[in-house]
Amino acid sequence: MKVALAQINPTIGDFDGNAAKIRQNAAEAGRRGADLAIFSELSLCGYPPFDLVERPAFVQRNLEEIERLAAEISLPSIVGFVGRSQDDTGKTVANCAALIGYGRVLFLQRKMLLPTYDVFDESRYFQPAHSQHAIEFNGVALGITICEDIWNDKQFWARPLYERDPVAELVGKGAELIVNVSSSPFHLHKRELRQKMIHSIALRHGRPVIYVNQVGGNDSLVFEGASCVITARGDVAARAAAFSEDLVLYDTGSQSGEIHPQPEEEIEAVHQALVLGTRDYVRKCGFRGVIVGLSGGIDSAVVATLAVEAFGAANVRGVAMPGPYSSEGSVRDARDLAHNLGMEFEIIPITDVFNSYRASLKEAFRGRPEDAAEENLQARVRGNILMALSNKFGALTLTTGNKSELAVGYCTLYGDMAGGLAPLSDLPKTMVYALAEHINAMHAKEGREIIPRSSITKPPSAELRPNQTDQDTLPPYEALDRILRDYVEEMMSPEDIAEKEQLPLKMVEEIAAKVDHNEYKRQQAAVGLKMTSKAFGIGRKFPIAQAFKPGRARVPAGS
Repeated sequence: MKVALAQINPTIGDFDGNAAKIRQNAAEAGRRGADLAIFSELSLCGYPPFDLVERPAFVQRNLEEIERLAAEISLPSIVGFVGRSQDDTGKTVANCAALIGYGRVLFLQRKMLLPTYDVFDESRYFQPAHSQHAIEFNGVALGITICEDIWNDKQFWARPLYERDPVAELVGKGAELIVNVSSSPFHLHKRELRQKMIHSIALRHGRPVIYVNQVGGNDSLVFEGASCVITARGDVAARAAAFSEDLVLYDTGSQSGEIHPQPEEEIEAVHQALVLGTRDYVRKCGFRGVIVGLSGGIDSAVVATLAVEAFGAANVRGVAMPGPYSSEGSVRDARDLAHNLGMEFEIIPITDVFNSYRASLKEAFRGRPEDAAEENLQARVRGNILMALSNKFGALTLTTGNKSELAVGYCTLYGDMAGGLAPLSDLPKTMVYALAEHINAMHAKEGREIIPRSSITKPPSAELRPNQTDQDTLPPYEALDRILRDYVEEMMSPEDIAEKEQLPLKMVEEIAAKVDHNEYKRQQAAVGLKMTSKAFGIGRKFPIAQAFKPGRARVPAGS
């Protein structure tokens, strides 16, 4: 039997568009000799639909469209959709995968394991399956699982999250081929983990595993695709491209298939994820182009470069907004970057507006020394200008802040945080530098440098006062990023971080306090693209008004 791994980029709620992609891919798979096409989790409606599943009309469209596809589709296919639950109590809907073809729904499998951690909250919406069964198709017993259903192998995970193992149960019921339809978001190092997990499942059960993943960006989540087949011997027999739609075939008889290239390094995977996530967010939200404030620094240079890759230079407008403390070098670096990228560029000075603001506030500020209030006026003037351009030209403003700044509040509400999407908000500053070097290395063979060398080498600064640098108020980014990784992603205490990283405890405690204090800023920030295991956003939920002080846990003796 020839199986097609149909890796598509659905838009949430676009039933007409998603169904068209399913029909087109099924037809193409049939022309190439496939007997079965497999699509990703909730491919008909897009993943994750969140509270849309609580709208009766949304659920009804799922039910109507799966019946319509079954009647019209040219090749038997496994398609993910929102269906009805089996029970009279609890949730009314389930996360389903249907085997359709020959004019009808041939088989229906509901998702058994519903994740409720990080960005997932499926128990809020869906009723889990109580049972599952293998289905024979073309002489092969298929065990159909949905995403999380394969993430509970008791021999792979030190502490499984669920009592049941759907794969083991399906194998016990005679499944000869494990199929997993998935919508598994990208983050750093997850590709390797997922590969090892699927490899372990295939070897443990002596069954091939077909894994079909969604691709594309939906809000803060980016799905890399990289659908694959791992044979019972643990070999990679087929692999779809990463970060793009693809269709690859696998032959169960010869146990061979098409293998398409993957990013070799994590920094390249991040690069492709950011371009895809930025492109999909802007286009799926209906914008025609983007606007980027160019400071001459590393962050805005990387964001502008990603934007040009995503939309083409003609659809990206760069704006330099020099103020009273901006250096000539910063304006020159911004201009050189725009020239290197071939994008539209203009300079809108803010000194006169800034002075006007100060004059208006002079009486209200009388008797008080200048401080961050005056400094932040510059950022807020720039934010207003960018948003005015966004309104006028129908282009989305991309904010340029990184995770390091957002974590400690080194950013200005309604200023440099103004915009609709923050591509770098889950990228630590040190990784922004690594990405800039990677981008330049990509173009080195062309004999040109995209991001000016001085944007990379000069001390980072917001240029809010004379001779200011970020390290006036922050530790070196190499140390800061290690602290933030341990505190935000690993949930370590300041004491444990100081001991692990060999850093002063006082420094670590001050950074931890800043992270906690600035939750109010982050909950007003633009949507960001998740790149690490724990991003600020839907997957990290902390109260704003709280008084807990983190410390090393005291484990009772004998526990």
